[in-house]
Amino acid sequence: MLYRPLTATARPVKIPNQMNNKIRPIHIVLLIINICLVVGFGYSFLLRKNYEFIIYVGVIALFLVLIGITFFRIAYSIPTLLGLTIWSLMHMAGGGIFINNVRLYDIILIPLSQTYPILRYDQLVHLFGFAVATLAMFDLLRPLLKENLQHFVALSVVVIMAGLGVGAFNEIVEALVAATFPQSGVGGYVNTALDLISDFLGAILAMVFIKLRYLKI
Repeated sequence: MLYRPLTATARPVKIPNQMNNKIRPIHIVLLIINICLVVGFGYSFLLRKNYEFIIYVGVIALFLVLIGITFFRIAYSIPTLLGLTIWSLMHMAGGGIFINNVRLYDIILIPLSQTYPILRYDQLVHLFGFAVATLAMFDLLRPLLKENLQHFVALSVVVIMAGLGVGAFNEIVEALVAATFPQSGVGGYVNTALDLISDFLGAILAMVFIKLRYLKI
């Protein structure tokens, strides 16, 4: 034979057993924090008549309910739940906090380009947020994986693409918001492209984290 079958050289990836998804004190703490964030920022946005972020608060509340409904069927990891909480805070703070009359989402943290608005707070939120979304996708996929998976690269492609799918859905939501509220400041094509690039980098970082923390090769 001129080549060896791929299965003969592939190194198996050991997928750990599902974690216990009983309610722990950290779950209660994270739930209380998320409820406070949704209620606090939601009330603030209502007072300011910031309808764009009222929609986003509603989306966050919806996902909070979905996690609660599926909690005993899906073993969400603590890093995932903690990351989602931080992401929620970063997102709502981005629309609710102003520094020198500039919305936090519009502030350039580190000027890395003279042509494109990089690195904005918005892109940092996307990078972190969709790294967390990729972790959540891994939590959803883990029950379907074999204990000794043969191809880490294949697993990486599936998980990263799943995380990017969430990122694409987010862009659809932003497009609908922009169409409903033209003054929302969502941004145009360049903003969308930079968001998706940030999502991709975040998904790759999440896969590195998954490999180091959960997978044994």
